[in-house]
Amino acid sequence: MTRKKKERKRPQWRRVDLHLHTPASSDYQESGVSYLDILRQAESKGLDIIAFTDHNTVAGYRAMMEEIHQLELLEQLGRLRKEEKERLREYRRLRERVLVLPGLEFTATFGFHILGIFGPETDVRELEFLLRRLNIPLEKLDEGSAEVGATTDVLTAYRAIAEAGGIVIAAHANSANGVAMRGFDFGGQTRIAYTQDPHLHALEVTDLEKKGRRTTARFFDGSKPEYPRRMRCIQGSDAHRLARDPNDPHHLGVGDRVTEVLLPEVGFGPLREVFLGDDFARTRPYRPTEKAPFDHVQAAREEGPSIVQDFHERFSRRGGHLYAILSDICAFANTNGGTLYIGVSGDPKEPPVGVSNPRQTVEAIQEEIARRITPPLEVTADVQETQGKKIVRVVVPRGEDPPYAIDDNKIYIRSESETGLAVRDEIVNLVRRALIPSPRVEEPESGRIEPPRTGVEIVATEERQGVLYHTMRDLRNGNVVKNVTRKSARKLWHYAITQKEDHPVNPGRLQWDGDIAVVRKRERGGQARYDLAQREDGKLRVYYGVTDDGIHGPWARLVGLE
Repeated sequence: MTRKKKERKRPQWRRVDLHLHTPASSDYQESGVSYLDILRQAESKGLDIIAFTDHNTVAGYRAMMEEIHQLELLEQLGRLRKEEKERLREYRRLRERVLVLPGLEFTATFGFHILGIFGPETDVRELEFLLRRLNIPLEKLDEGSAEVGATTDVLTAYRAIAEAGGIVIAAHANSANGVAMRGFDFGGQTRIAYTQDPHLHALEVTDLEKKGRRTTARFFDGSKPEYPRRMRCIQGSDAHRLARDPNDPHHLGVGDRVTEVLLPEVGFGPLREVFLGDDFARTRPYRPTEKAPFDHVQAAREEGPSIVQDFHERFSRRGGHLYAILSDICAFANTNGGTLYIGVSGDPKEPPVGVSNPRQTVEAIQEEIARRITPPLEVTADVQETQGKKIVRVVVPRGEDPPYAIDDNKIYIRSESETGLAVRDEIVNLVRRALIPSPRVEEPESGRIEPPRTGVEIVATEERQGVLYHTMRDLRNGNVVKNVTRKSARKLWHYAITQKEDHPVNPGRLQWDGDIAVVRKRERGGQARYDLAQREDGKLRVYYGVTDDGIHGPWARLVGLE
């Protein structure tokens, strides 16, 4: 019995479609479709969990449950006709195969759509009360329309749904009515708030299977300076019909765009636990059996090392491999958190080496962290598989009590894809971070071009006894570090100082676009880096080593990223 219980609890990949409309939505595209038809289609697609998410109503889920309850009442009274008996039997069979969750697609202020998914034990009247609290007019509760007038702002809706016990998902975040505000020329702090709020559990996106630096999941992977919280990205069909429209393939049917979730058992509780957690390898886009399953490790390798992830091909106590891993863990904790992959290189074309004894490696890393890193740091270390090889993944949170140190005195930070020892001013900034909440980033002044958000700027230089001392500004976080020399500088700083000292920028030789210009562009490891210049208040500002993550607004147009 014990063995069977353990096998039953072993996590399995389950197929979920958490964005389905029913005939209760006013824009449903087919007539004559029953709720039983939707469940049959879900079964035929191999779905384990679905959610009814009609526009600003729970009338669809309520209608299905009322039909089932009516059939059960007739059964108790012995009045079921043959066709009704078969219908009730089919409902019971399908609901054993597919978990159906009540949900809603709420239309917030300015037309942004938010999914709320709830447990099957939730009373429909509670959800209707929630909709009323979110200012859905009483007369609109059963209409299933996305046009409901003035309702509630996005952040209030996130909080209300989360506090009611729901899973909060920004619907089709990267497209129409999505909170990522694609195609908007404004947004700034609003866009950041709408996609980084702690009550938001996931972004539903339409480009989860696409690759490249311009995808939504890549944008929200935690590497963007102004979007430091990594967001879980999933996909859903947003089906307004049973099957895909043969005349318009953009109109999907039930189960045509599915997410797989690694769950110990099918249930709302385990599902919500995943969405509230930070193990991003527990969700992936579902691929039909003829395609290879989505490989999280390989996808990370294709993105390459960054401020939030790195790779170590080998693990051993000899040769400095273990210390390099600890240094990265310390640096991630002091910076923005991150993920380490041990047993693979950062080159996606190289076959993975793997780890010979992954469980022992996990235990050794955990022991070394507990013994050598202070203050105490809770990390998650587990075993993953890629291309038939076992590797170790270490997920490091952004520390709440910086600075973190190895052996009490070695403090590391992450600077883009490089880990290095922190200098005095960086240590001071870490202490301030622990003591003082981060200030709100203000919107730039109207008409002023905000500097790029990655790279470094040399803001001042002075000579002392024949040596040039530079003051560096980290464009990602605004931290200023003084007294940096060519000899003491880490890699990116050294590049910037070398360029300034040996190849000073001549403004007259630049091709200006208004008050901004490209000084030079370099390609390294498939990633572009830019040196950019800006004229501001009669002064020349030069930004060195800017990556695509730091490019925005006019800078994007300047370098051709738009």
